[in-house]
Amino acid sequence: MTTNTPVQRETVTLTAHGLAPKRVWANLGTSELIEHAVRRSEGQLSDRGAFTATTSPHTGRSPKDKFVVDEPSSTAKIWWEKNEKLSEAHFEALLAEARRHLDAQPEVFVQDLFGGADPAYRLPVRFITPNAWQALFVRNMFIRPSLSELAQFQPAWTVYHCPELQADPATHGTRTGTFIVINVAKRVILIGGSRYAGEMKKSIFTVLNYLLPAQGVLSMHCSANIGPAGDTAIFFGLSGTGKTTLSADPARKLIGDDEHGWSGTGVFNFEGGCYAKAIRLSRAGEPEIYAATEMFGTVLENVVLDPVTRAPDFNSDKITENTRASYPIHFIPNHEPSGLGGHPKNVVFLTADAFGILPPIARLTPEQAMYHFLSGYTAKVAGTERGVTEPSATFSSCFGAPFLPLHPSVYAKMLGEMIAKHGARVWLVNTGWTGGAYGTGSRMKLGHTRAMVTAALSGQLDSVAFTKDPIFGVDVPSAVPGVPSEVLTPRNTWPDKAAYDAQAKKLSEMFRKNFEGFAKHVPENVMKAGPV
Repeated sequence: MTTNTPVQRETVTLTAHGLAPKRVWANLGTSELIEHAVRRSEGQLSDRGAFTATTSPHTGRSPKDKFVVDEPSSTAKIWWEKNEKLSEAHFEALLAEARRHLDAQPEVFVQDLFGGADPAYRLPVRFITPNAWQALFVRNMFIRPSLSELAQFQPAWTVYHCPELQADPATHGTRTGTFIVINVAKRVILIGGSRYAGEMKKSIFTVLNYLLPAQGVLSMHCSANIGPAGDTAIFFGLSGTGKTTLSADPARKLIGDDEHGWSGTGVFNFEGGCYAKAIRLSRAGEPEIYAATEMFGTVLENVVLDPVTRAPDFNSDKITENTRASYPIHFIPNHEPSGLGGHPKNVVFLTADAFGILPPIARLTPEQAMYHFLSGYTAKVAGTERGVTEPSATFSSCFGAPFLPLHPSVYAKMLGEMIAKHGARVWLVNTGWTGGAYGTGSRMKLGHTRAMVTAALSGQLDSVAFTKDPIFGVDVPSAVPGVPSEVLTPRNTWPDKAAYDAQAKKLSEMFRKNFEGFAKHVPENVMKAGPV
């Protein structure tokens, strides 16, 4: 991946996309985009130079407003149980409205970017947006072409980004005025009715999740890093479980913090940047991420600024709990510039268990790995989605169900094959609650989680004795350097053991009920790998 800044290209025309806007600003660099954003009063600069924007009323994704167009080339492949249909006629009406909306803007900003660090699989995408700061966001988040690549750039997909355009449900077939629509046949994404920039990022992830399995590449909602010995580790997990935090390890090179592919040659990042949660961010707890928020070019989304000093208040949830920092990956000093890594030696499933039942770290058998990957248990973290104000238990297949256009069994089968072929060890790490459920217990200490992950990746647990968790049957280490032994056994941390037993029974029933839907898609030994 390159950090080159392509020269301004105002000569780009958008007639091929059905557009004829008054002014096109194409492939501007960071400084120019920030100058335009300030000129247009799109936000403010912080005291350290980060650009700060507010996206209210949408401060998280709107998964119920995301659609896939029901068209012949893709409809037989789509996992319709979790993807909403939009007719071709409604899509065409909405596309026409999006084009009219963009043409009516005084200016639009274009960014030509890649999804995928591996040249063999990367996706050229053209983003068209009326806002300079959101052009900067995607420039931060995706892979920036070199000057020579930019000169020959031909978009395979186009994103029409219309944050201020409201759909008409009666005319366009949407649920509300908000819409995120993917049309595989047309290779077009429409986004409107929401200023939340994360919709652009996750739409490209969804497209890659559709395209790459057909090419023999497992697409994954995970972060990845490389150790001093060249060992790659990947971290699966939904937003708020610690993917970004735990992969930004000063002792390991960061490949990427959220989305990757696993091909026949190894792991590659889909993105060129990071999108870190910023709520309660501290210099002591997450020094590399905190430092990135102080760099010119970073976008702070929904972070409150002091009205006088313009200093960010990372402890404030006045706008939302889901505050974010978007920055290019080279802002993390210890990153892997190529965005590539070898075959993972360790696979980590991250969960934020709101019930306080799962052990803080456990080793999984191959069958348990498949079971927990398909289950995707965690807690929805406040603010990540609209209407979620506190953590609640949820199951999200493959730790990313909202972004899966294909049935989860497609990805699970590929993961099982990859793990078996390359001999990866699989770990379940609970970054959630201990000593009680949410509301009575406390969140797992980050220092303890870091110590457990370090021990697992470095091989320190290879010689440690393990015991089986009586409920989930997973192997729990008897000792981890730097972690009190009582923390490793969840029941020991609860003052009321009977309350723990009741919660454990409740959670195990939830696991079993959820997994019933996968019975016809997995072998019997995987069905039996869940809680007893």
